[in-house]
Amino acid sequence: METQAHPPPDAHWAAGRQHGDHWQHTFPRPAAAQRPALACTAVGMRPLHLPQAPRVFDHHVALVVLTGSGWLSWGGREPVDVVAPVLLRLPPGTEHSYGPRTADWSECYAGFTGTALAAHGENGHPDDIVTRLSSAGPVRRAVRKLATVCDETEPHFASFAAVGLQEYLATLRRGRAGPGRHVPTVLERFAEAAVLPISVPEHSRRLALPRDDLRDAVGRAVGCSPKEFILTTRLNLAKDLLATTGLTVAAVARRVGYPDQGYFTRLFTKRVGTPPSSFRLRHARPS
Repeated sequence: METQAHPPPDAHWAAGRQHGDHWQHTFPRPAAAQRPALACTAVGMRPLHLPQAPRVFDHHVALVVLTGSGWLSWGGREPVDVVAPVLLRLPPGTEHSYGPRTADWSECYAGFTGTALAAHGENGHPDDIVTRLSSAGPVRRAVRKLATVCDETEPHFASFAAVGLQEYLATLRRGRAGPGRHVPTVLERFAEAAVLPISVPEHSRRLALPRDDLRDAVGRAVGCSPKEFILTTRLNLAKDLLATTGLTVAAVARRVGYPDQGYFTRLFTKRVGTPPSSFRLRHARPS
C-alpha cells in the first residue's frame, strides 16, 4: 500500500498550463499551528491509462472522472463501476484504488484540508463516496479557475485558495445528478452577489441573516471576514476573466464591481503582487 500526502507533482506546471488537459500541482502545507479554515493541497487535470495502486491520503480529495469509465475500491470494499461524469470523494485515512476500463478516462481533482470541512459536508461518509454528476463541463471550468487563482507566491495566496475551493465545492454540489433541485447555501448566495456595489450590512439584509451570523458563517467556511470574502471573490473573478477573455482591464474592473480602473489596478497589484496586464501575460489562454 502506498501512503501519499498528495498526488505526484507534474514537472510541467506553469502559469497558463491549466488551460490544457494534463497538468497538476501541489501546494505547501500551512503550519499545523495555524489550523486554516480551508487550504488547497493539490489541483490537477490529467488522462489516466493505468490503475492507481492502493494508497491512503492524509487530506481530502474531490476527484471527478470527466470522461471514460472504470472502477473504484475503498476501505476494503469490492470494486464498484464508475462512469463519467462522476465525483469520487477520497477521504483521508481510507485506503483506495481505482482505474480505467476505457482508454478515454480523464480526471480532474482538488485536494484540501482544514477546520471548515464540516461546513462543506466533506465528512467522507461511505454512502457519499461516489456521486453521479449531470455534466462535466462546469467542473472542468471550475478546476481550471481554481488553478488560475491559486499561486503560492502571491501575498494573499491562502485567501484566494480558500475562496476558490469554496467555489469548486459549490460547483460539485450544484452538479449532482438525480431528482431534487440544489438549494444554494448562504455562502453561495453571498458569493453570487459579491460584485454588487452594496455594503456588508446590505448583503446581510438581502440574505435575511444577522450580520454577526453572516460573519460567523463566512469565518467557519473560509476563515475570513465578509469584507475579505467579497474582495477575494471579486479578485478571483478578475483573475479568471483576465486569463480566459479578451476583455480590457477597464471592462474586467467594471465586471467585478470596480468602475474606477485606476483603483482596481492598484488594488489588484497590491493583493496579487502583479498588475492586471502582467497577470494576463502570464496566464492568458494560448492562441
